[in-house]
Amino acid sequence: MATNNPRRALIFKIQTKLCTLSTEQLQTVLSATDGSAIPVHDLSEPELYDLIDFVKSEKLKALEDEGMAQLLLLDEQISNLLATDVGATGDDPTTLSRTDMSASQTGCPASLQLGPIDSGLQTATPPTDIPVQPTQTERGATDDQPPTASETVMNSRDIQHAERRDKNVQEETENISGSPPSSEVTPPLTLVLTGNKNSIDIGSKNILLDHDQEIHVKESRLYDLFGDQITLINMLEFPSIDTIPEIPEDCAFILLVSNDQQENQYTSGMQWLEKTLGKEHSSYVMTVVTHDDSEEICENELQKLKAKSGFSEKRYHTCTRSMKDENEIVDLLEKINDMVSENRRMTGGNQANPDETLKTVADLPEGQPSLKKSIISAVTNILNRLNPRQRKDGGHDLKAICNSLDEERKVDPKQSEMLKNLGLQDKSQTKWLSAECLQIGQPVKQPNDISEKDLPYAFLQRLLMLDYRARYITVQQANCKEVSNSQGVSVSDDDDFDELYITMTESDQSKKNHVHPMDVQMAVFHCSDSFLKQKMITKLSQCQYALPLLVPDPLSTKIECPLWTFRQITKTWKISTNTENATTVTMKSMPVYKAETLMVSFFRLGSMSLSKSQLMNALINNRHDTFFHRNCKGSTKSRHLMDGVAEIAWYCPAGKDNDFFTDCIAFCNLHGDSLAIGKQREILTEMSSVIVVLVPTLKDKNKNWADIVELLKSEKPLICLIADDNCDAKKIKSGKYQLGLNGKNYEDISDQLKEIIQILLSGSKRFFQLELLAKDSEIKVDENEEVCKRGKNAANKIVTCFKGMDVSEIKYKFLPCQGQLWHDWCRISKEIYHLKGHLEEDKAQKVQQLEELRQKQCDAGISRVIDLFTKAILSCLSSEEKQFFLTWTQILIDALSTDDLSSILQNYDKTWSEVLVLKKKHDKSAQLKHNQTELELLSKKLQSATFGLEHIFREMGQIYEAHKSLKKPSLGQQPDWTKYPELAADLMISGHPMELMDGDAGHVPLIWISSILQEVIKKLNDPRVFVLSVLGVQSSGKSTMLNAMFGLQFAVSAGRCTKGAYMQLVKLSEENKDKYQFDYILVVDTEGLRALELARNATLHHDNELATFVVGLGNMTLINIFGENPADMQDVLQIVVQAFMRMKKVKLSPSCVFVHQNVTDITAAEKNMDGKRRLQEKLDKMAQLAAQEEVCDVECFSDVIAFDVQKDVQYFAQLWEGSPPMAPPNPGYSESVQELKSIILSKAKQSTGITLSHFSTKIQDLWNALMNEHFVFSFKNTQEIAVYRKLEVQYGNWTWALRSEILNIENQLYPGVEKGQLDKVELSYLNKEMAKTYEEVTKCISLYFEDDKDKEMLVQWRGRFENKIKEFHEELIKGVKVKLDEVIQQNKARQNLERKKTEFENNLLQKSKELAHKLKCIASDEEELKAQFSTVGSQWVKELTSDTKPIKNINLEEDQFAVLLELGVEWGLIDESKRNKKYKNLSERGDYSDYITIKKSIGGVCKFVKMTCVPYEEQELIRSFINEVEQKCVAAIKSKPVATRGFTSTYLKEVAQNIKSEIQTMESQRKYVFKKEFTVDLSLYVFDRAEGWLLNSHKIYRDNNDVFTHLDNKKNEYYNIFRSFCKGSSSAVVFGEIMCEKLKVSAVEAVCNKTGVDIAGEMMCSFPAFNGNRLNLEKHVLASLAEKEDFSSFITYIRNPRAQVEAFIKEEVEKYMLTTQKSKVQTILKKNLEDITSVISQVLFEATEKFKHKKGNIEMWVEEFSSKLKPNLILDAISCQNFSDTNNFEFLKEEIEKGLEIITTEMSKLSLEKVNDCRQKPDQILIDQLCNCCWERCPFCAAVCTNTLKDHSPEKHSVPFHRPTGVKGWHVRGRVDLVIDFCTTLVASDRRFHPNQSDWTVPYKQYPTAGEPFASWSITADASMLAYWKWFICRFQKELEDHYHKKFQGSGKIPQQWKHFSKKDAIKSLDEMCSL
Repeated sequence: MATNNPRRALIFKIQTKLCTLSTEQLQTVLSATDGSAIPVHDLSEPELYDLIDFVKSEKLKALEDEGMAQLLLLDEQISNLLATDVGATGDDPTTLSRTDMSASQTGCPASLQLGPIDSGLQTATPPTDIPVQPTQTERGATDDQPPTASETVMNSRDIQHAERRDKNVQEETENISGSPPSSEVTPPLTLVLTGNKNSIDIGSKNILLDHDQEIHVKESRLYDLFGDQITLINMLEFPSIDTIPEIPEDCAFILLVSNDQQENQYTSGMQWLEKTLGKEHSSYVMTVVTHDDSEEICENELQKLKAKSGFSEKRYHTCTRSMKDENEIVDLLEKINDMVSENRRMTGGNQANPDETLKTVADLPEGQPSLKKSIISAVTNILNRLNPRQRKDGGHDLKAICNSLDEERKVDPKQSEMLKNLGLQDKSQTKWLSAECLQIGQPVKQPNDISEKDLPYAFLQRLLMLDYRARYITVQQANCKEVSNSQGVSVSDDDDFDELYITMTESDQSKKNHVHPMDVQMAVFHCSDSFLKQKMITKLSQCQYALPLLVPDPLSTKIECPLWTFRQITKTWKISTNTENATTVTMKSMPVYKAETLMVSFFRLGSMSLSKSQLMNALINNRHDTFFHRNCKGSTKSRHLMDGVAEIAWYCPAGKDNDFFTDCIAFCNLHGDSLAIGKQREILTEMSSVIVVLVPTLKDKNKNWADIVELLKSEKPLICLIADDNCDAKKIKSGKYQLGLNGKNYEDISDQLKEIIQILLSGSKRFFQLELLAKDSEIKVDENEEVCKRGKNAANKIVTCFKGMDVSEIKYKFLPCQGQLWHDWCRISKEIYHLKGHLEEDKAQKVQQLEELRQKQCDAGISRVIDLFTKAILSCLSSEEKQFFLTWTQILIDALSTDDLSSILQNYDKTWSEVLVLKKKHDKSAQLKHNQTELELLSKKLQSATFGLEHIFREMGQIYEAHKSLKKPSLGQQPDWTKYPELAADLMISGHPMELMDGDAGHVPLIWISSILQEVIKKLNDPRVFVLSVLGVQSSGKSTMLNAMFGLQFAVSAGRCTKGAYMQLVKLSEENKDKYQFDYILVVDTEGLRALELARNATLHHDNELATFVVGLGNMTLINIFGENPADMQDVLQIVVQAFMRMKKVKLSPSCVFVHQNVTDITAAEKNMDGKRRLQEKLDKMAQLAAQEEVCDVECFSDVIAFDVQKDVQYFAQLWEGSPPMAPPNPGYSESVQELKSIILSKAKQSTGITLSHFSTKIQDLWNALMNEHFVFSFKNTQEIAVYRKLEVQYGNWTWALRSEILNIENQLYPGVEKGQLDKVELSYLNKEMAKTYEEVTKCISLYFEDDKDKEMLVQWRGRFENKIKEFHEELIKGVKVKLDEVIQQNKARQNLERKKTEFENNLLQKSKELAHKLKCIASDEEELKAQFSTVGSQWVKELTSDTKPIKNINLEEDQFAVLLELGVEWGLIDESKRNKKYKNLSERGDYSDYITIKKSIGGVCKFVKMTCVPYEEQELIRSFINEVEQKCVAAIKSKPVATRGFTSTYLKEVAQNIKSEIQTMESQRKYVFKKEFTVDLSLYVFDRAEGWLLNSHKIYRDNNDVFTHLDNKKNEYYNIFRSFCKGSSSAVVFGEIMCEKLKVSAVEAVCNKTGVDIAGEMMCSFPAFNGNRLNLEKHVLASLAEKEDFSSFITYIRNPRAQVEAFIKEEVEKYMLTTQKSKVQTILKKNLEDITSVISQVLFEATEKFKHKKGNIEMWVEEFSSKLKPNLILDAISCQNFSDTNNFEFLKEEIEKGLEIITTEMSKLSLEKVNDCRQKPDQILIDQLCNCCWERCPFCAAVCTNTLKDHSPEKHSVPFHRPTGVKGWHVRGRVDLVIDFCTTLVASDRRFHPNQSDWTVPYKQYPTAGEPFASWSITADASMLAYWKWFICRFQKELEDHYHKKFQGSGKIPQQWKHFSKKDAIKSLDEMCSL
């Protein structure tokens, strides 16, 4: 494709020419371009790479050129050089062109060759005495002189050079004129297009892809796009691996994605690429998002894309779908260029070829990078970057670029060597990220295992653990000789001397090679990103080390101030003020960057033997080396990164008499000779209050004399320390002192120095503040980086809102949702679980109050602060910017509250001291009360003055919860609050702690936390986490320990103790992941037990609550104990043990480790053993006490959890090594932290952790249970329930697979058994037939339990479910055998009848044949034939059955009357009951008082009095009695052989007698008797229930045994045969008709039965109500009842739920078949019909073919035909004695085929009702499958257990659909008030109940103690949020009251709030409950 961009073509032309230039010519070009030559020979390869980096940087983008004019001039100049061969430099011996390379390989002298350039080494110029062959130009016209051999070589080379140059010129001309480049040119890059084909418009205008040919085809031509040659491979739509063309190694990928599907298409595209081509290509993928011209980039999709872990914004581009905009394509190619270049550089190191990019000309030799090649690449990139679109004000020459580059990139080779030794050579550019160091990686190596490359990581790890010995890590020396005590070989004295010399030399060499400890620190500092630097400096400060204040840039001459790194350092000190009467101590605490302090700076002028740093240490802290000095361990003479570094440290007084100084003072130490680093010295001199200068001497007025004089003349106070002088301190003049150092020790010097400094500082008014450094123009401040400034500006916008306000006012105004509104909400929410009085009414009011509070929170709106905060996060372009913004926000917010907190703490301390004084005096005056009140106010003020990022996130959480709770639909664009969880999730993933429990409100915001975790789950694909929680008393160092262990960010300052609970993710490093079964450790930090601020109003309950919550969450809990006093531990241990006891009872199994902090001597083994013994005894005692409270049989603590006192108890040294504030951390503490971390990780290796989704549900389960008073009874493991419900669904699938197979087997066997062709079915045969399916099911079970993500939880049920499947399989087989055996028995019972049937049929057939011959004359008269056959046929039947009696139908109603009359019941009572039909719903009646009379003894005579009010318990007892009698009697009737022997009224007599006997037994146990009406109604009720079965069984008996019925059914068949004979049809034709009739009967039966099974299977798979577990079915039944609003159906469900469920299944099956899915059912029927027809046709053909060439009779043919049809079709026995003359089987086949066509047509019209009437009814199949479950009912509300297993012991019965107990008639004893309370509410109340109609009561909270059936139920308090039954009661209030003859009144009054629920709300609530 010809380019239409002349500028691009010209650049390409220049590129091509540049490749032909020699080094000298190239220098000439560069000189002309920028005015001076680039020092080519002085550039090393790293510098060239840096040049390339520079030209790609933001700086160059700002450069402009003068357009085409400058390029044309450059082109002209290069052309002139080529034309004239200036200076004949083309063959410069220092340079090799391409042709040079070939020449050198064929004999060119070695001196002319240029080898590969090593990193950091300069190219050596060749010796000048080596002769250089003259060029052809130099020799002139010397053709007559024969050339030498060398000349021949050179001439040949020149010719090649000229030919190549001419070829390039020709190609340039063709390129400019529009012709494509020659195909011989090797393309520099291959682009592979992948992704969504629909994301672009392919066509002629598309610059990138202008064809629409078949995809996956490699392009045959090269694209000439703006002078660049590209090969394009089109692989859109992700081809399969066998159609992928050859992909070259050197290629880049363009992944095309649509604007609205960025995340999904990116994910799928990358997965395809990595799976198909390999992961190594992922870094070469450029993601291109396409959009329409008028469309904007979808911001939401872009944010999701940015959140992907492997996504990089550098590899992201957007353009229009049409791809016709040149600028867009050019930008895309430039980005690809950068991407390819960067990747090559990263993978190739210093030997990479940076010029081989998209802009590089081809044909350069591969694998041989050269100086010239790098320069060409640099110039080429510069030219391409000078884009006219960026031009504004003219051009810049290359001189400024190169000079700037030279200035900024001067790398000291020794520094490079050191970085390489430390393994940090790559980190100088790609910085060490903070997140990398916080991952859990390899354990810190022991000193003897550490090499130099390990030093940086070891230093960081130890520093993060607050081990100040991180500076002194020793390195294993590879060349050290081992010290040996063995006797060596005897040597002479001279040899001894030589050996000593060698040893000293080696030692010296070893020492010289050792890296200076401060070089390690500074190397890590320079190679770290901003946040790791900040963390590192913060930790150095905590270790009481000096911090780098001014740092020379190793790559330039600039001085940097890392102000950012100081931002999170806070210093605290105390100032002691002496007054006349007392000493007042004032505490100050503030960020160090804000502190205005006096500063003392120390310089050294010249070299000295005395250590300046050591002297400063004696001044500040004589027990700790604040400043590293030459006498420190590991110090060496050589250091590379410390000279010029100014370090600062602060002396913080403790307010004691022995303080060195009375106020905070900064001490600054300038390292190195300040004569050589004047710039730093000047800066420090300006900022200092006092200057201390160390000089070797002042005698000679040497080179430092001028500087001394200058300092003496300045106004700055000065102390001059003279090394060769021994004078004491003396004052030279005002503010100037001198002190000799000679012969004095450090202590003496420091004492005198302290005195002088105190004197000088007392008069100084020059204060130092870190932030002032930012104003110094000579200092480069790290905070001036653009990304940092953007973060700060965004944070400042927020803080500006707080101007002039105190913290409490800020929170009130800008964070209204988390204040009183949230606290009130929490209080009321907890009250819901502790109701008293009218429970449901009180609860409804509280729920309404909660909604009102949420509405107020919504009305408060999103404050400006929250709006600014969220928008700032969303607008961040990178995670780095987001991190800067958050950190700045925290810094600036902390700064607001610092002053407030400091003053409040001072006032608190002062008031508290006054209170103590008054109490000692036993003063109870008003002053004491006043001070105590003031103390309380200060405590509240302290709480409100605390303000941090957590409060902003808490506000976001409350805004989100408020809107989410009210479920307000959003109109139009998604509201801002919906994005809050995703924002928080991103931060949590990046390592920010997230508040789990609000410490102020003492509540867990479940909606907010759940939503955050769901977002994290989405982004991380539900990772597994190991949850580590910590528990202990307040201020015992929990957060400090976690921070030191994992480098976390939990707040640890004394003014801000942890409140509530926080969680933070810690990632496992990639190299460590394989060792563990989880991806993250989730650390949960908590507030302390026995918190001081809770002492007045909190109880032990709060600590128990917190401990239970924290222990329940953790896979492991660290129990932090401060000190060793068992008395102090007792309260904590009791709380902890009780928490673990609760976990045991709810089947959670956490582990624990006890940590004793602040132990004085952790090395004393005997003492520790004694401590462990005492701890074990204490734990055992606490376990026994807790067991009594929790009602649990426990003897010792190890009975509660697995606990080994030897391994699970750790002792920690005290944190500080001395007294704060100047004390460093104790190294022993760090060692303890490391040891504990190792123990935790080793234990974690044995754990699989839990998924984050499980953790989310566990939070809700634990918190909801804690809200109730009785945790164990209230705990509901939601995750376990969800996993069990999924298992139930699988169980349904497994059982259906078995059931459907056994039904198919039954369908195959049943017809044969029924027709008497099979008289025996063995269990072994059935087992064999089922074996394959059973094996498949068992395999599925094993796979499910072994491979499911919840397999750890599933394992508890595996054995039980495997046994259940085995039992189910056996029951199915036995059931089918029983069914088939019954049919076999029936066949045996009617064998005589069958013989008679055959005899009758043969006789009738013969008579029909004879009669037909007589009546052939009237064959055409159909009516006459029918009349004749009817008359004669009736006579034949009479003749044949003269000795046989017909079986009559039964009249059950007459029999029932007769039976009851025999019992002595009056006819009128029976008739009345029959007419009003009250008996039909006897078990569902609400009141049985009409049936009862009370037995009363009056005067010794027993009287019967009508009972007006029957207690609820008695009502339920009577109902249970009715159901029990009905079940027994119906079972007794069904045991009778009615289907085989017929019905007799005796069966009803037996039932009636049994009913009467049961009633008498019941009356003997009660204080009342039943009226006769009850006996009549109960008997009729039982008869009615058994009637259907009796009638159906008797019909079966009659059909099978009555000859008349059989012959009547055959009448039509015989008439058809008769008619055929009359018409003269042959025997074959008639036999064919008979066969077709029998085929039709069998086929219809087979098709209908198969269709019935298939319909059931289809509904099991696809029908929502049937394709889940038992709970799912229950939900749909309830929804169906609500939709119908039929009260009688509800009552049936309440009284007899199984009957209603069966009715629902039948109804749904009927609707499915006849209306909703009729077409689908007809399709199933049609398929089965086609299958059976096909089988018949095939068998017919095979049977006929067999007898074509083989003799046989009709009987043999029939036998063959029938046997081949099995098992698909079973035919009735066919008698062939009247058709023996049939032998033309081919003709018979044709006749049958004709009939078969007719049969098929008839069967295609088969009605679906016929299918539903078949033996395998789909509704009955589904009833058998779905109702084979648990039907136990709640003892309170009668809700049915929803467990899918019939016998699910030891799992307790449960149901989420509990209901008000009044629904089933429960009422207040002695009153007519129906109970309105849900049993789930009652079990959380203080009420009691009477179990099983007893007189004793049991608290609802302890309902399991009432025995069975209560103990076998799990009823958890759920706040009765289910709207369904509330709607039901309101909708059917009147009906319920009439049904039960009770009222919803008094304590059963319906709450007004219930009446607001609609039917829609009711149905929706079912879904919500099922999803829990």
